[in-house]
Amino acid sequence: MMFHGVDVKKQFKRMRELAPEAYRAEGALTVKTKELIALGIAQITQCPWCIDAHTARATKAGAADQEIAETTFVAMAMAAGAAWSHGGLALQSLDEHHAAGK
Repeated sequence: MMFHGVDVKKQFKRMRELAPEAYRAEGALTVKTKELIALGIAQITQCPWCIDAHTARATKAGAADQEIAETTFVAMAMAAGAAWSHGGLALQSLDEHHAAGK
């Protein structure tokens, strides 16, 4: 896969060789959980390559279709949550503009 002229697969392999500890799968979270988290983040950052990769990796780690779908709904809730919370900022700004105009 090429992205901006970079052979992504080759360069990620090289990164794994240079920093193997960063790519360790073991830890407090299962690989499946980490991949579902990564998938949700990829959806929020709107990276189609990451969405494809983490969907495949989550599935390979045992994630069910329902878990992939639920991850998508959590990502959607987080994105809408940011719009909702920043909507309060817009209303506050509106109040300040109205007060300044009086």
